[in-house]
Amino acid sequence: MTVPLNVVLVEPEIPQNTGNISRTCAVTGARLHLVGPMGFSLGDRQLKRAGLDYWGLLDVTYYENYAAFEAQVAAGACYYFTAKGKILYTDIAYPSGAYLIFGKETAGLPRALLDAHPGRCVRLPMRTLSAEAAAAAPGLWPRCLNLSNAVAVGVFEAWRQQGFAGGG
Repeated sequence: MTVPLNVVLVEPEIPQNTGNISRTCAVTGARLHLVGPMGFSLGDRQLKRAGLDYWGLLDVTYYENYAAFEAQVAAGACYYFTAKGKILYTDIAYPSGAYLIFGKETAGLPRALLDAHPGRCVRLPMRTLSAEAAAAAPGLWPRCLNLSNAVAVGVFEAWRQQGFAGGG
């Protein structure tokens, strides 16, 4: 059976984000793929607390590294979420079984991975600051949306396109 959506976290670092993402996956029916190395252990109390009792509802697969993930997945339906993407996430027609791929909190996805898939790099729009506002907050802009929020936005758009299949 094809899972309508797949969420892939490449080297996640913050257990609370992964826990929150697990909840999003559980309530939407998306399969969660965790690609190591991770910045926490799977037994981490903060991870379990953020995921609450949703862990039992998850379909989750673990991979030692990205090469192990790539060896298991056909690249045709992969979409790489990045602030560097040229395509808006709403301009993609996500097929059933699509893989929504997100990078780690501090660095995003590796540049080599993005360069290898330029037509599949998607972004969430963010406002631009005036020169004055940017000067008032040096080093703080541009910032990206929190990882768990970005995943939720991407998942709900793809799920919406699929008519919220399985939802009520």
